[in-house]
Amino acid sequence: MDAIVNKLSSETDRPSREEAEAAVRTLLRWVGDDPSREGLLDTPKRVVKAYRELFAGYDADIDDVLGTTFEEVAGYNDIVLVRDIPFFSHCEHHMLPVIGKAHVAYLPDGRVLGLSKIARVVEVYGRRLQTQEAMTAQIANAIEETLRPQGVAVFIEAEHMCMAMRGVQKSGSTTLTTTFTGRFKDNATEQARFMSMVRGR
Repeated sequence: MDAIVNKLSSETDRPSREEAEAAVRTLLRWVGDDPSREGLLDTPKRVVKAYRELFAGYDADIDDVLGTTFEEVAGYNDIVLVRDIPFFSHCEHHMLPVIGKAHVAYLPDGRVLGLSKIARVVEVYGRRLQTQEAMTAQIANAIEETLRPQGVAVFIEAEHMCMAMRGVQKSGSTTLTTTFTGRFKDNATEQARFMSMVRGR
């Protein structure tokens, strides 16, 4: 399920913490600052610690996250939607933040997920270097493969700091992406119902 991300094969392939901190010091020198000055002495250590948290999705196993499903649903077979799931990610092209919300729905086929699992899937894929298009598809595919529902719908809206802070510098612009599977894929009525539920505030 997680094969779309080419993770390092083992911990031995990863640079050490000391090597990572040295790389931060190199970048500090490259931008024109002095890593030995007082305000930057602990910056490499802080950056490496922050990166462990920001990119914790590489250490998560999506199969473990989605491992438990429930069959006692009293015959419920309509849309299950968790909307407005906030996430913070980083674009894989510039390693700058992507800030947004995900809306994830599925049509159950006898089994359901715990609602927190859906938010957790967004968190896992968000805490990796990403493109928004890939993240949208990954979330849908993970739920599709684990739950085998009648269909999955994912809608992500996000602002990319690589567009706001650099380059074209268009702060406030939002990128929208969707992925539909199963009954959602070729059914305009179901897609419209999903979008209506997402927007029905």
